[in-house]
Amino acid sequence: MTLALTVLLLLASASLMAKSKVYAWKDENGNVVFSDTPKPGAEMIEVEEQQTIISSVDTSILDITPRAKVEEFKVSISQPEDHATIRDNSGSIYISGQVSPVFKRGLSVQLIFNGEKHGEPQTRSVFILRNVDRGEHKIKLELLDNQGKIIASSKERTIYLHRARVN
Repeated sequence: MTLALTVLLLLASASLMAKSKVYAWKDENGNVVFSDTPKPGAEMIEVEEQQTIISSVDTSILDITPRAKVEEFKVSISQPEDHATIRDNSGSIYISGQVSPVFKRGLSVQLIFNGEKHGEPQTRSVFILRNVDRGEHKIKLELLDNQGKIIASSKERTIYLHRARVN
């Protein structure tokens, strides 16, 4: 087995070191021309052929494996401001959010009100709450993909609702 491998390596190296024939002559302008095709009056030159490949670019740092582009979505609450006081005797709160880079098909927004999901996820980032009790409330928005997985969420905001009270 070792002998066969040694013979195979010797044959491979011999084929790499093969001699090739090059012909040289002068053209009508006196320039020396080299060719692998003989021409009358050409002088034959034997050249040892060594196959050397030198890359001009270091490709070891390149990663050419294709990757799926992953978009980083962000969702934020634009209105109301954090620690805002809302005065509304009907108990209405208007919540407006923003999704970036772009709100795409299949995405939905879920409102988290006081730590619990409020209503169904929707394709808009505007929510209107009615008849909310007065006091402190916490709001947060979650961006969901088409399978219902949370892909982004806003920071939680605290808001205060003031309502007139009749005893």
